[in-house]
This record gives sequence, C-alpha cells and structure tokens, in this order.
Amino acid sequence: MSNPYSGGGTSSAVLANVRGDLGDDRGPGRIDESSLTTGQVTRRLLSYTRPHALELAASFVSSAASVILQLYVPILVGRGIDRMVGEGSVDFVALGPILMQLVVVVALAAATQWLAGYCTSKLTYETTRDLRIDAYGKFGSLPLSFVDAHSHGDLLSRVVNDVDQVGDGLLQGFTQLFTGVVTIVGTLLFMFSISVPVGLVVVIVTPLSIIVASVIARVSSKSFASQQALQGRLGGYAEEMIANQKLVSAFAHGEAVERDYDAINQQLYTVGERAQFMSSLSNPTTRLVNNITYAVVAIVGCVCVITSWPSVLTIGGVQCFLSYANQYMKPFNEISAVVTQIQTAYASARRLFSLLDAAPESPDPVSPEVVENPRGELDFSHVDFSYDPDHPLLHDITFHAAPGQRLALVGPTGCGKTTLINLLLRFYDVDAGTISVDGHDTKALARDDLRSLFGMVLQDTWLFRGTIRENISYGAPDATDEDVIDAAKRAHAHKFIVQLPKGYDTVIGEEGGSLSAGQRQLLCIARVMLTDPAVLLLDEATSSIDTRTELQVQDAFDRMMEGRTSLVVAHRLSTVRNADCILVMRDGNIIERGTHEELIEAGGFYANLYESQFEGSR
Repeated sequence: MSNPYSGGGTSSAVLANVRGDLGDDRGPGRIDESSLTTGQVTRRLLSYTRPHALELAASFVSSAASVILQLYVPILVGRGIDRMVGEGSVDFVALGPILMQLVVVVALAAATQWLAGYCTSKLTYETTRDLRIDAYGKFGSLPLSFVDAHSHGDLLSRVVNDVDQVGDGLLQGFTQLFTGVVTIVGTLLFMFSISVPVGLVVVIVTPLSIIVASVIARVSSKSFASQQALQGRLGGYAEEMIANQKLVSAFAHGEAVERDYDAINQQLYTVGERAQFMSSLSNPTTRLVNNITYAVVAIVGCVCVITSWPSVLTIGGVQCFLSYANQYMKPFNEISAVVTQIQTAYASARRLFSLLDAAPESPDPVSPEVVENPRGELDFSHVDFSYDPDHPLLHDITFHAAPGQRLALVGPTGCGKTTLINLLLRFYDVDAGTISVDGHDTKALARDDLRSLFGMVLQDTWLFRGTIRENISYGAPDATDEDVIDAAKRAHAHKFIVQLPKGYDTVIGEEGGSLSAGQRQLLCIARVMLTDPAVLLLDEATSSIDTRTELQVQDAFDRMMEGRTSLVVAHRLSTVRNADCILVMRDGNIIERGTHEELIEAGGFYANLYESQFEGSR
C-alpha cells in the first residue's frame, strides 16, 4: 500500500525539516539566469509554439492579410480624391465602384484583424499553459537541495508571474514584430509603386527613429533584468514572513521585518523607476521623429503636385503618401511602446528556462530491484554526508536495525539525526558508504518503491485544504470510511473529529486551518497508521501534543510498532526509554549506543543529557 511520502516531490513539512544551512538564496544549488542569451530564449520559446503550429500559421497569415488590406485602403481613398478634386467635376460613375471596393476591403481587413487577434490569444494561452505545466512538473524531478537553495516565494514567482510575463510580452511581441515587418515591407512597395523619390524621403528619415529606440532599449534592458530579480526576492521575503507571522509577532520583530521589507522594496522602486523612465523615453522620441517625417513628406508631395518635380504626383497620391508615412512609422511606434513589456518578458523567460534547465536528481536505475515481502531490516555502512562540501556533517555512520527493532536517535540539535532519515528516504544521496533495506542498496531501488516502505510523522505537520477524511486517506486513497475511522481511533483523533461541525466531512483550510497544533499532529499520525508501512519513522512526532494525549498516542505507537521496524528521532529522552537500541549522536558521529539502562549505567554523554533533562523538569 502506498503512503503519502512515496512520490518524487516532498511536502512543505519535509522541507522545513531538511533545510539546514541551505535555506537561503546563496546555496550551491542556486541557478544563474544570466547564462541564457536572447537567441537561446527566443528559440526555446518558439519550440513551445510548435505543437500549436496551426494557430501560429493562422495568426501570421491573417495578420499579413489584414496589413495588406489596410495598406490598399489609401490607394482607394487617393483614387476617390482624384475623382473629385475639381469644382463641379465629381465623377460619380467612377466613384461608385471605388466606394464599393473600399467597403469590401475595410470589412475584410476588420475580419482578418479579428482572426489574427483570436489566433494570437489562443496561441498565447496554450503556450503559457504548457510552460506552466512543465515548470510545475519540474519540481517533482528536482533534488531537495535545489528547493532548499531558493526561497519558496521566488520559485512560485517563476511558475506563476514569470510565465504570465512571457505570455503577455514575448508571444504578443512576436506577433506585433511580424505585423510590423509586413507593414514596413508592404508600405515600401506601395510607396515606390507611386513615386520613388518621395518614397526615398520616408526611407532616409526613418533610421533616426530606429536608432533612438535601440539606444533607449539597450540602456533600459539591464534595469528590467534587475527589476525582475528583485521582484522574486521581495516575493520570497514576503511569503516567508507572512507564513511565520505568529513567530515574528511573538519576538516583537515586526518593525525589523518592515525595515527589511522596505529596504528591498526601495531597491525595487529605484531600479523599477530607472527602467520605466528610460523605456518611457522611447515612445515620445520616436513620435517626434515620425512627425518630422510626416511634415517632410507633406512638403515634398506638395512640391511634386505643383512642379511635377522630382516626380509627377496627384493630390490623391499625396494623400496616399501621407497615410503611408503614418502607417510606415506606426510599427516603430508600436515596437517602442511594447519594448518595456518585451524586456520584462525576456527577463522572466530567462528565470523560467533556468528553472527548467536545473539539474534533476539522479535517475532511478534502469532495472530497479524490488523488495518483496518487506521485513524492515535497515543497514547503514560507513555513511558520510554533507549539505555543503566545505562543511562535513555525518562521519562514518554505521548501524544495523533488525526487523521489528525499535531504534532511537538522540543528541543535540544539529548533530544529524533528521539527516539520517532524509538519507534513508533518498531525499539526499550519501557522499560515501551504503544504506540498505532488506539487503537492497537504496540506490538500486526506484525512489517511489523505496519510499512506499516507510511511513513518516514529522515534527511539523502538513495538511491540505480538504475534508478530514481526505487528509487522513491521502496516502491510501482507496481506503474505506471504516478504515479511516479505525486509523483515527488508533491515533486518538476520533474523539475531536466527531465534535467538529461535519465530523469527518469537515473542510479544513491549508495547514489545518483553525485546528490546534496537537490536533493537526494527530491527523498526520492517523494518516500514517492508515498506510500500514513496513518501517515507521518518527521525527519528534509527539512534540506538539500535551502530556495526556502523548501518553495515549505513545500507546498507539507501541501497538503499531509491534513487529515493525521503527526509527525514532527524539529530544525528550523520556519518550525513548523503551527503545531496543538508542544511538547517541554528537557532531555527526555516533558516540554511544545501547539500551537506556546500559547508557545510564555507562555514565557517558547520554547519562549526562538525560540527567540534565530530568533536573530541568524538576
């Protein structure tokens, strides 16, 4: 039967117990988004559009058709003007067909423009959906060291906010870029077909707008990258402080937190203001150049009409050129207007693809071994491990747990007790030595199969939004109502559950909602009891329960541990007196081992530790 810890991912409760020294953004697993070039980002994004090639092609074709139809409108307007320039000489016979053509062209241009917008939006939503699925799915293959090296807020920002920025910025930008290119090329063709000299005037003046926009974009690009990084940092800090608001308030640290938050927010404000200011210069400066171009075209066109030099041009032709001059410059205006969004999107895409490129945990063996009829025999042989290569943690850990044996791990905080459990479950891999279950090296087993052998209760609870029944049956979704109730009774949780408004159908919020810490822990214990694992792992499992309830739960554990291997991590030594063997750890080493009576009689570190706790309780 599977259990709640059999999957490749881990819960927040697990993370809280294994973070160690890597719980900031400077750990060895930190990713660097600056290594991706613009070309690489663009190619990666285009690869996500390939499954939606139909929408992409339809978007491009309809955009091109809309642009061409819109460019044909000034031709028809110019022809119409030429049919009615003289007083009393309006050619109504010729004007009628022109007006009919104009109506049809405008209608088709509107229809193709709508189709282009629809296809682009559909392409954007489908692509961002795929990106978000891949980004979220990546967490299941990442080693725990990677998750520990990044704040949860930053990771959430990459999956949610950055994906939205990519969709809104890059994909829309690609479409606008294509439309702009078609507009520029089409406008040039139409202009040169009417008058080459006047067309050259537009072409000669245009580079000024491009140069201005490119200079501004280059200056603001770095600022936008810094802005996105600071947004992720700010989100991570806010998520951490909000999640631990009670602790912050208990230590009267609210003002200090506000100062730290304000400091990061001020950095974001400064960088964001600089980025927005630089990017905001792009649109007005390009519009200034465009207005100059418009005025020059009007002057040259009038000269052509009056003098027929440097080319013959009609009044309708001048009107065409004025429209084309405006349309020709419009793509540059649009590109400059969205340059801020595009730059932000590229910064977000780098963060997103850096997450997707993060090295996954080592793969399961091609032909994994299978533990049949698990007995729960555990062997640690000369195990060494460190979270940071520069700071070794565990040294030459060797011990054996026979099937059904109860082992306890005790020692000062930070000595490596919880780390042993993490290694046993392969949340981390050992640096040296081997760990075996029933004679099988854990590295020779598939992670899901390995973790299905264990049931784990942590000091920190993890409950999700759902009913009490759903939370208890999380590791055994096929369990009957009777099985759930029986597990709750054995965990001494049934009594308070039936007192809730809807009993087992009561919906609780994230992290347990209004339930007390002890009640949440009882539900987690019931969850593990329902899975009926071969090996039971308890990491301060009764730390949040009052003394009376602890005695009840301990009795339930005693009955549950009969015939089942148990590994118990405890700080309160009174809870491990009945263990078959107690392993005493200090500074990453096992310094003593034996039963409670043997260790007390030896008068060593354990005896001193036990005596100090006893004196403290008195």
